[in-house]
Amino acid sequence: MTSDLSHAFDHPDARVAGLVGDDPADRISVRDYVVEVEIGAFAQERGVLQKVRFNIVVEVAKVPQPLDDDVDLILSYDRLTQAVGHELCAERVNLLETLAERVALRILAEPQALRVFLRIEKIDRGPYDLGVEIVRSKAAVAVDALAAPRPVVVYLGDPGALTGAIAALDGAAPLIIVTAVPDLPLPVSGDPQGQRRIALLAMEQAAWALAGRDARCFVVGTRTELDWALRNGQISVWAPSRMVMDAVVPPQGDGLALAAWLAAQMQALELVVVGVPAPDATIPVRALVL
Repeated sequence: MTSDLSHAFDHPDARVAGLVGDDPADRISVRDYVVEVEIGAFAQERGVLQKVRFNIVVEVAKVPQPLDDDVDLILSYDRLTQAVGHELCAERVNLLETLAERVALRILAEPQALRVFLRIEKIDRGPYDLGVEIVRSKAAVAVDALAAPRPVVVYLGDPGALTGAIAALDGAAPLIIVTAVPDLPLPVSGDPQGQRRIALLAMEQAAWALAGRDARCFVVGTRTELDWALRNGQISVWAPSRMVMDAVVPPQGDGLALAAWLAAQMQALELVVVGVPAPDATIPVRALVL
């Protein structure tokens, strides 16, 4: 794989060595695609845009013939840059490795894509570039890793309704449960961002308390954890701090507003509300009366 990786990004003359064999795969590429993005695990990298360079090479299935110059029959270069843009807009990430994995999986979800070579580099960190290179193959990726099932997001205005809500929605789809902000006095911060974090942490405390009521429920806080839980049929209770604070455009509002935002982010089948009126949202919403 090491030689394949170097050939994928090498000069065209050298890349010929990577296209040997009786039936080598065709390749398309996007090279030196630079975007500015907030990324990084260190505190000094928050709120700062860094230039990140993407080099992407994709081995693709042979196109049907005759091609007739029809763009709909090929994997468009735009789909590669869109995969990058989608993952950059989904949430803020700390690691290039995380971003690379997500971009590669999104590209492999394209029907024509067989194998992805991906290099991502930070180019603003000094007199050198910092980067990661990965190779991912559709043949080596489990089918269920390419797309998680669409969930039902449940907003519980009344924590005591947990068991009844799970029973009423059993078998509908994987569940993600969002709790209300506890109606308790909270510490007061003079910093709006600090106050926002205090409210989110209060929701997380309520999430842990709620999960303790039913052994089938697990507290999860990241998109990666949610996707894993959906693929494995686990009932998730959402701890919102990480996803909300890492959002490119952080959502505002109370617990119900955050539930609606999460439902849109997860492309939920519907938002079910228990104990409160159904809000306006971009996805189907219904009130569940127990």
